[in-house]
Amino acid sequence: MSKNVEKHLSLNASLPSGSKKRLQKSKNSKHKESEHTQTLAEIEAPPVETIPAQVVEPEYDVDEAQEVVFKPNEGPQTSFLSSSEREVLYGGAAGGGKSYAMLADPLHGLNDPHFSGLLVRHTTEELRELIQKSQELYPRAIPGIKWSERKSQWTSPKGGRLWMSYLDKDTDVTRYQGQAFNWIGFDELTQWPTPYAWDYMRSRLRSAHSRDLGLYMRATTNPGGAGHSWVKKMFIDPAPSDKSFWATDIESSKTIVYPKGHSKEGQPLFKRRFIPASLFDNPYLAEEGDYEAMLLSLPEHQRKQLLEGNWDINEGAAFTEFDRSIHVIDSFEVPDNWAKFRACDYGYGSYTGVLWFTVSPDEQLIVYREMYVSKVTASDLADMILEAEAKDGGMKYGVLDSSLWHNRGDTGPSLAEQMNMKGCRWRPSDRSRGSRIAGKNEIHRRLKVDDFLEKPMLVFMDNCRNTISQIPSIPLDKKNPEDVDTKAEDHLYDALRYGIMTRPRSSVWDYNPAKQRSGFQASDSTFGY
Repeated sequence: MSKNVEKHLSLNASLPSGSKKRLQKSKNSKHKESEHTQTLAEIEAPPVETIPAQVVEPEYDVDEAQEVVFKPNEGPQTSFLSSSEREVLYGGAAGGGKSYAMLADPLHGLNDPHFSGLLVRHTTEELRELIQKSQELYPRAIPGIKWSERKSQWTSPKGGRLWMSYLDKDTDVTRYQGQAFNWIGFDELTQWPTPYAWDYMRSRLRSAHSRDLGLYMRATTNPGGAGHSWVKKMFIDPAPSDKSFWATDIESSKTIVYPKGHSKEGQPLFKRRFIPASLFDNPYLAEEGDYEAMLLSLPEHQRKQLLEGNWDINEGAAFTEFDRSIHVIDSFEVPDNWAKFRACDYGYGSYTGVLWFTVSPDEQLIVYREMYVSKVTASDLADMILEAEAKDGGMKYGVLDSSLWHNRGDTGPSLAEQMNMKGCRWRPSDRSRGSRIAGKNEIHRRLKVDDFLEKPMLVFMDNCRNTISQIPSIPLDKKNPEDVDTKAEDHLYDALRYGIMTRPRSSVWDYNPAKQRSGFQASDSTFGY
């Protein structure tokens, strides 16, 4: 045994069991280690060469490599397909790509097993064209989708269903009783003469999976047709084009809200939106020019509806010169020193129309407020009128349907006297022979653009929605084209006529019965009649 081994064994034998002898480093080793560390820190890293990134062209054309089944046109068609409102109307002029947009819209959920949709046309003959277009589009958009001729229904591989059917008469809605859909579409909505079908089918819009798929009603149409009036009231009149708004009642124009006692009492129900489109939003038709030439050859009212998408034009309309772009102005606060007056056509069972007028310094007549109510007594109407004009700075006068001064055998005061006694004073309108035709002619004159001022002498603030809706839509009397059809909704028109025929001016207003010697002579200096 060597001496080194003996020494190692003797050292281990002297330590307790399990102990290890701590190693000691020499000072020389620490010094060498620090020198080594310092040397590594002082070594400079080798220079790195930077190579700029280069864009490598793909081996194939990405656009050509994928088949684009349907690409919406930029603008209205894209807005329609991405809209989130509960009810949306897409339309206006002809040729805007409405039918393809309607067919493309349910594709967002058709491949979901819980999707249930319904797309209707007014008659089966009109439905055939829509089915044919869908047979060109759907098999390419959803491979494996199947069409059932017997059921008139598309079924996707995952189970989503789209029923394509017709809805001719109001009684046809019973075919869908008990059904539930999360998407319902009406193609060419103005072909339905009343809103009954649209309102009823809204009750079929329900789904247990609505949180994921949503609940939507969609429609397309052109101006004109049997249902022009109610569609205009529902989608066009309540708000400017392409702006979302809370759904309103088409009769009262009031926002539809949850009823009393509901947990959401007073809150609006859902939103609507009208998205206008024109021929020039569809480049495939607009660039050729043939379709535009065909539309330009139509009679004026049809050309304005189908080419310009004008909803204020109706066949047989009395005031075809009405144009929203020049006859409707933004609302503003009327200056206190501008002359103001009002006119009213009263009705209890039908409607009462009240209009407030002001005359600008350049003699332009401005309708700045309206009231359109039904089943309101004369006494209550007087209170409502006084409340509405409380901050107007005073009315110069009011003109009311002269028939309200008739007693008709009543023992008490007439309707006009009831309002006058409330402090809501009126003078009788001119209902002499020929006054209706004279009033209509005066409206025509004021709607015409003045050559010197380059603006019309009659405009309406945009808050007068019912008046703006009724005036361009009121039809001519077929038996007397010099007058309007008195069976149409003409209450606000009559109020407008009464007001205009008072010969309003901005410079001669202050009525002083003691000094007046000519012109209108009031029999009652207080009431002004």
